[in-house]
Amino acid sequence: METKPKIKEKLALLPDQPGCYLMKDRQGTVIYVGKAKVLKNRVRSYFTGSHNAKTQALVSEIEDFEYIITSSDVEALILENNLIKQYDPKYNVMLKDDKTYPFIKLTSERHPRLIITRKVKKGDKAKYFGPYANVYAARETKRLLDKLYPLRKCQTLPKQVCLYYHIGQCLAPCVFDVSQETYKKMTTEITKFLNGGYKEVKKDLTEKMIEASEKLDFERAKEYRDKITAIEMTMEKQKATMTDHIDRDVFGYAADKGWMCVQVFFVRQGKLIERDVSMFPYYKDPEEEMLTFLGQFYDRPEHFKPKEILLPQNVDAELAHALLDVKIVQPKRGQKKEMVELANKNAKAALKEKFSLLERNEERTIKAIEKLGEQMNIYTPYRIEAFDNSNIQGTNPVSAMVVFTNGMPDKKQYRKYKIKTVEGPDDYDSMREVIRRRYTRVLKENQPLPDLILIDGGKGQIEAAKDVLENELGLDIPVAGLVKDDKHQTSNLLFGDPPEMVPLARNSQEFYLLQRIQDEVHRFAITFHRQLRGKSMIQSILDEIPGVGQKRKQLLLKHFGSVKKMQHASVEDFMKIGIPKNVAESIVQTLQNSEE
Repeated sequence: METKPKIKEKLALLPDQPGCYLMKDRQGTVIYVGKAKVLKNRVRSYFTGSHNAKTQALVSEIEDFEYIITSSDVEALILENNLIKQYDPKYNVMLKDDKTYPFIKLTSERHPRLIITRKVKKGDKAKYFGPYANVYAARETKRLLDKLYPLRKCQTLPKQVCLYYHIGQCLAPCVFDVSQETYKKMTTEITKFLNGGYKEVKKDLTEKMIEASEKLDFERAKEYRDKITAIEMTMEKQKATMTDHIDRDVFGYAADKGWMCVQVFFVRQGKLIERDVSMFPYYKDPEEEMLTFLGQFYDRPEHFKPKEILLPQNVDAELAHALLDVKIVQPKRGQKKEMVELANKNAKAALKEKFSLLERNEERTIKAIEKLGEQMNIYTPYRIEAFDNSNIQGTNPVSAMVVFTNGMPDKKQYRKYKIKTVEGPDDYDSMREVIRRRYTRVLKENQPLPDLILIDGGKGQIEAAKDVLENELGLDIPVAGLVKDDKHQTSNLLFGDPPEMVPLARNSQEFYLLQRIQDEVHRFAITFHRQLRGKSMIQSILDEIPGVGQKRKQLLLKHFGSVKKMQHASVEDFMKIGIPKNVAESIVQTLQNSEE
């Protein structure tokens, strides 16, 4: 790959110092952030020698770069983590999945509570314990603590005592004065309990049970016995994986063919309770990528830093400690080493298992858009935005836009448009309006521009879109049209000036990609149109009936669920829900006429 002249000049000026570098695409968007002990060596390495497919894809998009010199490698690592958060580059690892774990939260209110939550707020004075393997485990533990420590249960204090007070699970601060000393004692014991001290609580309860038995207070002794049984059933039914009770996270990883898998074992109170798996492409040394991953992993609020982190031997422990300020252990023998090796083994197995799927997916996505770009003689269209109009006899005209990023649908970016300025079924003016609205907003909000715009239609729709883009907005974005055959299936791709058919093999992955895009945008547009049409039908039929206002319309829809079910109801059915007889007769007559 030939280095671009602008980049070649800047490579010659790179310093021989540590720092961070920011890679940019042709629109000036930061697409990758990295760190280096020696900026000159690291940045130059991207433009020399051979690379795997993932790195080649990154390098092909780089049109410019910047760098920031730091005083040390530690400072570069911290700066890299902050820059990734700031720019959200598409080629960096960003842990954005929706997977969260349940925690037990001890609130810091005047009258504290124990609750289960999946949201961890930074800066909150409350105490969080977990994560738990699942919400059932968290609820079982909370249910046990409710029996042992009678904190308040109500979110808002009632005016009188409730059932929890009568069964001994609340001190009823709504009615009685509860001292802060009492709360402090209970919260201290709860904290100790959840940090692994439940065995001491069990021992204390056993002593109290024996003492109560000796005093012939068998009822109290039975209460203590039941609490001891609850602790044994809830806290001791798992076999401990470690003899101590230190909370620790165990990391292992594997890297091959440009992909990296990281496995994290969460060990809480000596028990392995959960595993987290992340798989992503990497563009530098796996050991350095692992440090970047650690910074982002613990930047998420639901990932608490444990007392100890176990890492493989080849990761820089000093840099990890400087980044996280947590005890870092790289075990050389014993059970801890076995756990790290187990995490590595799991990561390697997961990576191997995924490769066949990834290769098949790449053929359908990344390679497909690369070949599509070659066939059209344009830059690889990493971001494609496709539009389709929908109307039936000119009613409720709408348009829809879908976005495909790297050959995959990006559903969070989808948009719906109600056509505002066009009356009747005018596809050309509808296309002008939607293109104008979409890209005026993109420019105003400085959103990323697409590499290719696909229009569901022929030469007329293409020219309408290009007219707005070039003459009104001053944008130079490739616009192509997707034409369907008599069977309403993707037939041809039109592109150029004037638009001509692009020769694509019907069995090629790039052609299949265009089919998927056209089917998806059509589905999205039709679904939106049906929603609007359904709402307007309900509104027009019910609103024309005398005596049916907004409240009665809501009552009817709530009871029957749909207009179709109302059409098969009798006058008596409407009267049963409080509709007057004369109004019910009008409803039945109107709906029967509409059905006919």
